[in-house]
Amino acid sequence: MSDTSLRLVWVYPDLLSTYGDQGNALVVERRARQRGLDVQRLDVRSDQPIPTSGDIYLIGGGEDRPQRLASERLLRDGGLNRAVDNGAIVFAVCAGYQIMGHEFVNDLGERSAGLGLLDVVSGRGEAERCVGDVLGDADEQLRLPQLTGFENHQGVTHLGPGVRPLARVRLGHGNGTGDGTEGAWRDTVFGTYLHGPVLARNPQIADLLIKLSLDVNALPPTDDTWYEALRQERIAAATQPA
Repeated sequence: MSDTSLRLVWVYPDLLSTYGDQGNALVVERRARQRGLDVQRLDVRSDQPIPTSGDIYLIGGGEDRPQRLASERLLRDGGLNRAVDNGAIVFAVCAGYQIMGHEFVNDLGERSAGLGLLDVVSGRGEAERCVGDVLGDADEQLRLPQLTGFENHQGVTHLGPGVRPLARVRLGHGNGTGDGTEGAWRDTVFGTYLHGPVLARNPQIADLLIKLSLDVNALPPTDDTWYEALRQERIAAATQPA
């Protein structure tokens, strides 16, 4: 990419876009434009090829059958893997997060192959569904503030040695394994169970994706009044006694 433009790809909005996850694309686009970047956004439906020239790829959550269909089509297409090989950034949520791993359990109760972009394996938990607010401390290497989001999943995701957890939960279930981890990341690929949309609740993550795309350590400041008000509101609501 150039230092004045950003190519943003929203992957399969017709299959993977639950709980307002398309808001993640809106937030990245908005925050990039606030920094003077020319944003070229492309919404790629599941019957279209994945371009390999994007800078940031965003993938949302979805129900079990759409997740299986999305994974099968992404595997056949191969464009997202090639884009990552070219240095692209990927941020995936919930079902999209599971697709980034080696495998997950589909709507037929069978194990479906993922893209292998993250060293994680997902199954279906036997305990109660993970639903509710999540607060977590981001991996210190990412230099992010406390993360807030909303989870709604039955999945359980185990991390392999090739990834680091995106955060350690203070409240909520995260990956559902009982080890306190939430999400995973490696190099330029990130996955999380957090909705919200998560980038509206945590605009610093959106800024991180932009910085990685620009290969810079900092961005020009922007007005975060609205975002910070939302963050504090959600954190306060999550921590209030029942």
